[in-house]
Amino acid sequence: MNYEEIKILPDYIANKIAAGEVVQRPASVLKELIENSLDAGSKKIEVFIKNAGKSLIQVADDGSGMSFQDALKCTMRHATSKIKTVEDLDRITTYGFRGEALSSIAAVSRLELKTERYDDELGTLIRYDDESGLIHEKGSFKKGTSISVKNLFYNTPARRNFLKSNSTELKHLIETFKRAALSNPGVSFQLTNDDDLIFDFSSASERNRLEDVIADNIYDAVVELHEESDFIKIEGCAAKPTYLKKSKGDQYLFINRRYVTSKIINHAVFSAYENILEKGDYPFFVIYLSIDPEKIDINVHPSKLEVKFEDEKTIYKFINAVVKKALGKYDLVPSVKITNAGIAGDKLSFTNYRETAGNDFSDVPNFRTGPGNSKGTGIFDDNEIDLLFDSLNKKLGITGIEQNITPDETRREIAHKSDESENTESKRFGEESSFIISLHNKYILSQIKTGLMIIDQHVAHERILYEKALKSFESNMPFSQQLLFSQSVELDPADYELTKELDSYLTQLGFSLKYLSRRTIEIIGVPSDVNIGSEAETFKDILSEYRRNRVEKNLDVRDNLAKSFSCKTAIKAGDKLNEREMRLLVDQLFATSMPYVCPHGRPIVIKISLTEFDKRFGRT
Repeated sequence: MNYEEIKILPDYIANKIAAGEVVQRPASVLKELIENSLDAGSKKIEVFIKNAGKSLIQVADDGSGMSFQDALKCTMRHATSKIKTVEDLDRITTYGFRGEALSSIAAVSRLELKTERYDDELGTLIRYDDESGLIHEKGSFKKGTSISVKNLFYNTPARRNFLKSNSTELKHLIETFKRAALSNPGVSFQLTNDDDLIFDFSSASERNRLEDVIADNIYDAVVELHEESDFIKIEGCAAKPTYLKKSKGDQYLFINRRYVTSKIINHAVFSAYENILEKGDYPFFVIYLSIDPEKIDINVHPSKLEVKFEDEKTIYKFINAVVKKALGKYDLVPSVKITNAGIAGDKLSFTNYRETAGNDFSDVPNFRTGPGNSKGTGIFDDNEIDLLFDSLNKKLGITGIEQNITPDETRREIAHKSDESENTESKRFGEESSFIISLHNKYILSQIKTGLMIIDQHVAHERILYEKALKSFESNMPFSQQLLFSQSVELDPADYELTKELDSYLTQLGFSLKYLSRRTIEIIGVPSDVNIGSEAETFKDILSEYRRNRVEKNLDVRDNLAKSFSCKTAIKAGDKLNEREMRLLVDQLFATSMPYVCPHGRPIVIKISLTEFDKRFGRT
C-alpha cells in the first residue's frame, strides 16, 4: 500500500462533510432555522416552502435581529452566541449551541439572510454560495431576521438524488413545523406551501394549541397528565385505550420545550397501558417534561434529537406512574351509539369516556344488596368465590380426593347445590338488582344505571385469569391442584426443551411436572383454573401460544406465559354459564386493575345508553 501524506481538508470539503450530519433533508433545515428564530425571542414565525423544500425554505421572524458583524460571523463554523465556556454545556437552555447549523446549511445551498435590529436604521443582507462566496450589503429590511435556503444540495447531487418524493419530504416538513408549534404555544406560526397558506396558528394556551395542531376534539380522546416532583414536572396528555394508533409518528416528547426522542420514556408510557398494547399499536401522547438542564445531556448528536438522563430509572418510574394514574381516573368502558351512514346503513361509533374518582365503577351492573368488596360489586364471600370461580371452567369445586369420591360425583353434587341456591340468590338480589342474561352463550347483557352493558364472557375471564397469573408470579406461592390420576404427555423435542426452560415459571403458575424421558413429561398437578379432563391438551395449547407470542411479540417471559395461560384456560364463546356464574364473572372483572381491555388488546365491555334506545324507538 502506498503511503499518502496526511493533509488538512479545505474548509469547503470539511463543511460538506459536517453538513451531512446536520442537514439530512429539507426538514432538518427547517428545524434549525425555526430554532434560531425561537432563540432570538420571536413571537411570530412565518415559513415559506416551495417544491417540498428543494427549491426554497424560508423562515422569517420578528426576533431581535443581528448586527452587521454577527451576520457576517453566523455562517462560519462553530460560531454561536449561546455558550462561552465548557461549563455552559452542562446547563443549556437554548435550542442552538453548537454553532454548526448555518455553516452546514450554507455549504449545501444558496443561502440568503436579511436581518435588522429594532434600534438600527439599516439592516444587513448576506448571500452565500460556492460559486460567488460571501456577498454582503446594507439595506432597509423588516425588523427581525429572514433566512432563505434555495436549491438545497445543488452542489451535492448525490445527496439530492437520495431525497424522497415531494409528498414524503413535505410530510416531514409539516411534522417538523407542528413539533415547533406544539412546543411553543405562545408563538404565532404560519406555514405557506407553494403560495398556499396551510397552517395559521395564533398565539394560544397549551391546551388550545394542541387542539389547533392535532384536532378540535382531541381532549375527548385523551387523559390529561399533570404531576410535579422536586426535580421533574410533567404536563400533557395520552390517548385513552380505544384511540390507540398504528403509527409511531404520533408520540411527541418535549424536554424543556425541545422536541427529542427517547426509547426509555416511550417504553415508560407504553408499559403504563399494561397489556392494552398489541404488536403494531402505539398510544398517541404529547408530553412536556421540565427537568434541571444539569440532569440531562442533549449534546449527544449534531441533530440534538437524542437525550441522556443522569437518573434514567427514577424518570422512567415517574412517567410510568403518572400515566397509569391518569388512565386510572377514567371509566374507560366505551359507550356505543348508532349513527346514520346513508345508504350503507347504520354503523357503530364510540362516544366520550366518563371521568371517575379513582376506581369508581358505579356505572356497572348493580348486584350489591349490602356491604361488600369495595373494588368489585361485592356480593360473594371468599368461599363462594373459590367455589364458583372454578365452576366457570366447568370444574365445580375440588377433585374429590379428600372425600374419597370420584370427580364426576363431586361435580354433580356441587352443581346440584349451585342450582339449588340460584333461586335463593335471585330472591336475595330483589327488584333493585340488575337483570343479567346470556346472549348466545357469548355475551353477557346486564342493566346499568345509564342503560345496557354488554360483556364478552371469554375476554372478561381472560383478563381475570391473566391478573391472577401475574399475582402468582409476584407472590411466589403457587397453588397446585393435585390430579387424582397423573397424566403422561408426549411432546415434540422443541416443546420438551421449552417446558424445561419454563419449568420454574410453570411451577409458580401452579403446574407440578415430572420429566420422564427426552420427550415425555408427567402432569401431577395443575392450576385450579384448568378444566378437568383437558389438562394435557390445555398444557400443549399454552406452550403453542407461548411460542407464537415469542415469535410475533417481544414479551417478557412472565407476561407471555400469563397471556398464554389466560387465553387457553378461559371459558370460550359458546360455554353456557348460569346466572350466578355470570354475576360472579362480572364481579371479578371489575375487581381487576383494567376491566376494559383483555390482555391481547380486545375490548371487554361496551355500553349502550338509554338515550340511544330512546332515539331508536322514537321517544326523543
